[in-house]
Amino acid sequence: MLYRFMALACCTIAWHGFAACSLPAQQPAQLAAPIGDPKTAEGRRAAAAVLEAAYEDSTPPEAVRMLTAILRGSQMGPGEGWFGPAQTRLDWTWLAKQCGIESTAGRIPRAKFRGPDPWFARLDRDKNGAVTPDDLDWTDRQPYVQMSSLATRLFRRLDGQADGQLSKDEVLQFFDRAAQGKDHVSVGDFRDALLGGMSSGFNPSDAPTPAVLVRGLFAGEIGSMHEGPAVGQVAPNFILKTVDGQGTVELFKRIGPKPVVLVFGNFTCGPFRGLYPEVELVYQRWKNDADFVMVYVREAHPTNGWKMSSNERAGIAVPQPMTWDERTKVAEQFCSLLKPSLPVAVDDISDVVGNAYSGMPARLYVLDPQGKVAYKSGRGPFGFRPSEMEQALLMCLLEALPPQP
Repeated sequence: MLYRFMALACCTIAWHGFAACSLPAQQPAQLAAPIGDPKTAEGRRAAAAVLEAAYEDSTPPEAVRMLTAILRGSQMGPGEGWFGPAQTRLDWTWLAKQCGIESTAGRIPRAKFRGPDPWFARLDRDKNGAVTPDDLDWTDRQPYVQMSSLATRLFRRLDGQADGQLSKDEVLQFFDRAAQGKDHVSVGDFRDALLGGMSSGFNPSDAPTPAVLVRGLFAGEIGSMHEGPAVGQVAPNFILKTVDGQGTVELFKRIGPKPVVLVFGNFTCGPFRGLYPEVELVYQRWKNDADFVMVYVREAHPTNGWKMSSNERAGIAVPQPMTWDERTKVAEQFCSLLKPSLPVAVDDISDVVGNAYSGMPARLYVLDPQGKVAYKSGRGPFGFRPSEMEQALLMCLLEALPPQP
């Protein structure tokens, strides 16, 4: 019913203009009277008002929130539409209780932490010798998160190969651009070379139109309209072929003594490519303590959709695959460039698993040993935070430790 309603709303936008939602019941003929041009911002805002009125007494589903945001002019910023925070049961209050202190104490010193030193070191994000609520705060307004987001953007600007790694040659190329023939770089040179042409929004050629975003919404390219399992729910089972075609991955066979980390992503999502090496580092640190699986999903920025100039500069030009074999070939390109060592499974071309987990364009899950969702990241790109996922994983491991005598 939800999708039928949304489809009807989009058809109205595209073909008929917008009808006032507050006309008296005794005037049905007026319901067909257009009140604005659907190609104008005013007309789109009128359509958004129709959607908002339909859910004025309840929280709208994610897909409705996203369509409403698009109609009101969203450019896919953090916190807009369905780009919200992570969901987790493993928070500061939970951790403080596990360590036997009052959450109001505000800090967990090493002596009170139940787990081993490497776990404590990863939870102590600011490295001040204690785990505090700030270390577990990943909201968009948290200073560390803001600085981390800026660092990621700057890193991607230098990463000419778009492989999530800065090579010595790439750093030297940046130096040459900044120095302009000199043997040194001043603060001004550095700033101009790094920030020149950069803006807080999209490059002009990348800025999406409302039509592009609406098509991307219904195609599942900017995210799935299904919401996926919530924290505390049993994760849906799936059986998928691996990218090499030689095996299969069945989730329920991996549920057991270890937590499971699920990684969703695709090749044409630049932020996912840039952040994937962090996932690989988490995998290398904890692969003996947890089970990891990547699920390759629908492309976010195909050449026949919302294409990005950053992909073009990196030589990445991929139309949306129409068959599983075509998707697998693109997944192989991802594997060739990023070289993942964790198992990579390829979703069915009908996006069964991507929709079941709302995994498009990128997302992270931690499942506890009972197969229930302990952590569900926000939707990528903004909510795709491997370090946040790592903290949730470590707390999941902490939970499995035997009680202290």
